[in-house]
Amino acid sequence: MSTLLPSPPIERRRRSWTLSAGLALVGLHAAVALLTLVWTPFDPAELAGGRLEAPNWIHWAGTDRLGRDLLSQILVGSRIALLVGTGAVLVGALVGVTLGTLAAFASRTLDDALAAALDILIAFPTLLIAMLVVAVTQSPSLSTAILALGLGLSAIFARLTRILAKRVLVLDFITAARTCGTSWPRIVLTHVLPNIWPALSVAVALQFGLAVIAEASLSYLGLGAPPPNSSWGRLLQEAQGTVFTAPLGAVLPGLALVSLVIGINLLADGLRERGDPAGAQR
Repeated sequence: MSTLLPSPPIERRRRSWTLSAGLALVGLHAAVALLTLVWTPFDPAELAGGRLEAPNWIHWAGTDRLGRDLLSQILVGSRIALLVGTGAVLVGALVGVTLGTLAAFASRTLDDALAAALDILIAFPTLLIAMLVVAVTQSPSLSTAILALGLGLSAIFARLTRILAKRVLVLDFITAARTCGTSWPRIVLTHVLPNIWPALSVAVALQFGLAVIAEASLSYLGLGAPPPNSSWGRLLQEAQGTVFTAPLGAVLPGLALVSLVIGINLLADGLRERGDPAGAQR
């Protein structure tokens, strides 16, 4: 008698669906961002039609209050969101992982001081820290937004790295490596970072979503990328005065922002469950 193979557990199917859905949504936005490097229906800064035109065969999403093609601006918004999110996460991870690793190797007194400082920084919202950095530089731009958000995220990466690294440093294979005369920098590169990366990758994905929302918030407040950069936050700010007469100007950028953040969160959830399958089934 032939035996039937058991069907995958519900948890495993859910993990596969979550990761796939996240990759699909984020991949779609990445493809759109790459496409805008070579083509958009119209120049996002060009006055391509009448003011607040309804969707038609020429302007598929209509035009904004100045007559610019709305679809072109939303497509370019994907590129700006991914650019700022990626840059902010890279800056935050570089600064945070470096500080967290140093804290894990520091003396108890210095470690306690760094831990207290990180807790204080984490207590401040990332958006607030980014606003302070932009206010100090007094020059809103893409690079300023990336730097400001990256510094705001660095405390989270530093605290997580410190906790994870301290757990790894007490394991037996670290003691064995030290007994063999392996230097601390080599131990960090070959033992510590590879062992903490699975947990850090989930944090990177989650903070990426936070950076995208924070960038849109900065642009909405006029502290993000200045015109002609078509940030979703700036589009929402410009459309708030015409939300009842031309609702697509607010609805479409909002849907684009929500879809990207949902995709990033699904991706982070999938990475977490893949890295901890036992925990995902509990």
